[in-house]
Amino acid sequence: MDVMQRIDDAVKNNSIVIFMKGTPQMPSCGFSARAAEALISTGVEFSYVNVLTDPEIFENLPRYADWPTFPQIYIGHELTGGGDIILEMMQNGQLKGVCEEAVAADNA
Repeated sequence: MDVMQRIDDAVKNNSIVIFMKGTPQMPSCGFSARAAEALISTGVEFSYVNVLTDPEIFENLPRYADWPTFPQIYIGHELTGGGDIILEMMQNGQLKGVCEEAVAADNA
């Protein structure tokens, strides 16, 4: 399967997915660690893709949504942003609600 199709499948088949360096339990960079912690703090289930174990995704993900950095967080099948945006959403109280809405919409 083409790498862009694999990325698209991950985005479309998960209410919330973070493309990150490492895993939520063992992140490999500070930005990914903080973004994963923010998602974990919502209590909402999410998926992840470790871009370090898939060089094709690592190389091509920046082209998928024209976002050059990692992590990339997709909520409700759309790019929400990177670590800074997720942390800002957590701090202003929006993140949990947005995540809950995305999961509820997929389960409706």
